[in-house]
Amino acid sequence: MPKADPFVQRRLLDLAGFDQTINAAEHRRATLPQLAVIASGTEKLVELRNAKVLAETEVGDLERATRKLDNEIDQVRTRAARDAQRLTAGAGNAKDLENLQHEITSLSRRQGVLEDEALELMEQKETADSVLSGIQAEFDRSRAEVAAAESARDDLFADIDAELGHQRKGRIELAADLPAELVGLYERIHKSGRVAAAKLNGGRCDACRMDLDRVELSSIAAAPSDEIVRCPECGAILVRW
Repeated sequence: MPKADPFVQRRLLDLAGFDQTINAAEHRRATLPQLAVIASGTEKLVELRNAKVLAETEVGDLERATRKLDNEIDQVRTRAARDAQRLTAGAGNAKDLENLQHEITSLSRRQGVLEDEALELMEQKETADSVLSGIQAEFDRSRAEVAAAESARDDLFADIDAELGHQRKGRIELAADLPAELVGLYERIHKSGRVAAAKLNGGRCDACRMDLDRVELSSIAAAPSDEIVRCPECGAILVRW
């Protein structure tokens, strides 16, 4: 166990202060509210993009079906007009004219059916267009929200990273000014994820907040001032004040 002047030991509290500030900044960086907004927003954008593709496909299918139906209606109208013209002209014998009349009647019924289908397709397309517009609007809103969150995240990252850089620099400089053996012990404790150094405050360890019993306190009190003592509960270096 290394030994160190009490003043040097107290400087470990400054080192622990750097680590506490660094840990808090790293935690803040990893848990920014904007990160959750970006994650959920990005997932939502994927879903909306897929929904948009399906909606666009449906609109496209309806447009093609409408064009095909319009062409068929035009063909029926053209044929009916030609037959009507032949019927008016009285071309052909009575049987031919009778057949023309039957065909005109049949074409008229066919045109009515096709026009009803066209009206139904038009209504379906209006609905599909409305759905697509709604998806596009929601997609645009979500994309704007994600972009705003990303911008805010980047600004906060810049501030936190600047703070981290300052704190890490100060930590390096302080550690370099302390005895290597003492720093080595501190770092071994710190790397285990525990508070490495804390004040012994009225019989209580400030690291784990546990009260030491009388035997432990008596042992610590009897130790030379330059001796490194550690909390029997959490292992932190106890700095006697």
